[in-house]
Amino acid sequence: MNGIELTLLIFAIMMGLMALRVPIAISMFAAGGIGYVMQAGWAPLANMLNGHAFARLANYDLSVIPLFILMGNFATQGGISKALFKFAAILMGGFKGGLAMASVVASALFGAICGSSVATAATVTSVALPEMRRHGYGDRLSTGTLAAGGTLGILIPPSVPLVVYAILTEQNIAKLFAAAMVPGAIAMLGYIIAIAIYVRVVPAQAPDEDEDREKMSWASVFGVIPIGVIFFIVFGGIYGGFFSPTEGAAVGAASTFVAALAKRELTFAKLWKCFYATAESSAMIFMIFLGADLMNSALALTQVPAQLNQVVQQSGLSPLMVMSGVLLLYILLGFIMDELSVLLLTLPIFFPMIMGLDYGMSHESVAIWFGILVLMTVGFGLLSPPVGLNVYVVNGMAKNVPIAETFRGVFPFLVSDLIRLGLVFAFPPIALWFVSVIS
Repeated sequence: MNGIELTLLIFAIMMGLMALRVPIAISMFAAGGIGYVMQAGWAPLANMLNGHAFARLANYDLSVIPLFILMGNFATQGGISKALFKFAAILMGGFKGGLAMASVVASALFGAICGSSVATAATVTSVALPEMRRHGYGDRLSTGTLAAGGTLGILIPPSVPLVVYAILTEQNIAKLFAAAMVPGAIAMLGYIIAIAIYVRVVPAQAPDEDEDREKMSWASVFGVIPIGVIFFIVFGGIYGGFFSPTEGAAVGAASTFVAALAKRELTFAKLWKCFYATAESSAMIFMIFLGADLMNSALALTQVPAQLNQVVQQSGLSPLMVMSGVLLLYILLGFIMDELSVLLLTLPIFFPMIMGLDYGMSHESVAIWFGILVLMTVGFGLLSPPVGLNVYVVNGMAKNVPIAETFRGVFPFLVSDLIRLGLVFAFPPIALWFVSVIS
């Protein structure tokens, strides 16, 4: 069996196990293990596994992942999301579709201290969906907006997928966070514009105005000040050189814990839930790390990734065409796999290929630009069938709403995502400008 046939077999085993609803980490681990044994035998596999888990998980930089997840859990359980939505609802309430726009703004603000798309979608949905229903918003607009708004949890720093990208490609986490800020802000504005257009095309999905909306007050402003302070402490400290991203994550988690205590909503039971949820999410991510590592090791033995890299460099295709093809593949993979699995499985193959081409920029700039483009493309999978994890999370919380209705609701936001992807692809300075400012 040649290398290409082995590669196809490994992927077929993984996809078959996933189709049987085997967890993706185990599917990758099993497929990689079978492929490795077929090429090198059992003894080399056992020898590699002997110290592989420790070598991978002993990486100090990985501690930033559970710390940012813990930060988001403190914000969720501490009632901070309620204050965010209240402030955003007052801010956007004067517009048609204002509560839907407020959900997007609240998702962006919550994403600034969370780093998880699913957590952002679930948290904001629990607060915003009852309000939108009470004001007469249609289920399609409500659930579609909340599912799309959840993606801002990974587009706006801190972002767990961006941390994973930085670790795998050995890039500076702080610079990647800086690069994501402008595209993240564009994403939020794009979603607001999409809502404004949609409620005029389909006016029945939103009331003309929210008659009983609150007026702006100091109390509502003070409710969001903790978020601004935490964001300033974490990212001001990182970019000011006071501490590393890992230390910044620890400071952020501690600051969010203090803010949650100050709101007096963080009971002992909720505190326990914060740590339990963090451990559960971190374990899932690290298991995917191990599964992807083994699968990538098996693929490396086939020599296909190296051959693919060589074929691309000798093909005569322009670097932008190669980049376009890779991004299209990321969008397609996002339809069937979650974002972390896609990154862990493909970056060891595609990153060297991209870095071997000339884009007229420094290697660091290309790596950062590519990272932001990849981050946006894997976000498509959070909204697109059949996986659409954000859609399923929001739809599960919105009782009696058909899943097809929610998938229809995210369509305007997918259009916005495509436009934003095209802008950042065509104009790399959108992602690189803020990096140059802080450098």
